[in-house]
Amino acid sequence: MSKRTLGICSAVHTLHDGLADVTYVLLPLLASAFGLSLAQVGLIRGAHRAAMAAFQIPAGIVAERFGERELLALGTLVAGAAFAALGFVQGFWAILAVLFFAGAGSAVQHPLASTLVSRAYPVQGRRAALGTYNFAGDVGKFAFGGLLSLLLLAGVAWQVPVIGFGSVAAVMAVAVLSLLAPRTQAGSPAAAAPAGHATDWGISDRPRFLALCLIEILDSSTRSAFLTFIAFLLIAKGLAVGWAAAAVPLVLAGGMAGKLACGLLAERLGVARMIIITEIGTASGILAVLALPAGGALLLLPLLGVVLQGTSSVLYATIGKYVRPERLSRAFGLFYTVGSVCGIAAPLAFGLLGDRLGVHVAIAVLGGLILLTLPLVMVLRPHRPAPARA
Repeated sequence: MSKRTLGICSAVHTLHDGLADVTYVLLPLLASAFGLSLAQVGLIRGAHRAAMAAFQIPAGIVAERFGERELLALGTLVAGAAFAALGFVQGFWAILAVLFFAGAGSAVQHPLASTLVSRAYPVQGRRAALGTYNFAGDVGKFAFGGLLSLLLLAGVAWQVPVIGFGSVAAVMAVAVLSLLAPRTQAGSPAAAAPAGHATDWGISDRPRFLALCLIEILDSSTRSAFLTFIAFLLIAKGLAVGWAAAAVPLVLAGGMAGKLACGLLAERLGVARMIIITEIGTASGILAVLALPAGGALLLLPLLGVVLQGTSSVLYATIGKYVRPERLSRAFGLFYTVGSVCGIAAPLAFGLLGDRLGVHVAIAVLGGLILLTLPLVMVLRPHRPAPARA
């Protein structure tokens, strides 16, 4: 049953992350088809991300009453219906509305699927399982975007694959209900009720959970800002725009391996040690990309992606250590919301810094920022009992 849960949740992650990131490919097509301005394009993307950020905590709380499986299926169906509707839109406001609903539907996926996987692997293998789940999301980003690009090159109208993606999501919603086991009595709302009030977050170790959230803020801010501006850095180094556009896919290619490998390695090396390795590696890689000529920097990006993206698998798999099982859904919702907000705010903040002082300075600050995680990691180290006196 554990492997089935991991397989279904990984497939759901592949679908939802694929739907979320295929919008990057769709935006220029929508702008061309409907004569949208850059500001309108930004609003469309912002509406999708804002909906994902806003509904993650409510999804975790509501799931405690109605069940993760049921809400995950409903959210997947809503996201699919929104994408199917996108194939029939006729203007800016309609696009804005359907992508908002697509983001709201996808908001349930991260907190609820992570909870289901964590419950399926309560002790042994949790980090490896969540690393596998995390890896599946990056597979979706490549698969959906790549498939859409290939179909467009073959002359297929963009509406056809978009409606197809929505149909796949509807099938996935049915699969979630059919193949995932319902919540057991031990994990039911009735059983969970005596463990805490509705306003209780279930955090059993507040200092370590707070440290984990602060690490996520720094890690997510660095990751999202670097992915936003790496192409601009390479262009400033003299690389052609076409080659610079390959920067993000190269980072994500390494990230797929990193999310899987870092989850597995954390099982052997421990949480604190693994985070130290990935964050020092990230800082070193960012500063090396800054110092190298354009060609060398481009070649380094997949290796940098391993550590830049890999930390997230270690962080997500550690949440369950500091939260009571019946409150995992809302804790994951809180944690993912923190990352989502950083994903919106950090590119804006570092964009303003880059406009004022240059993209090289902005990237250099990112390389230093990630090192602020190191003191926080010390909080996560297990307490060692004092040696007995003779």
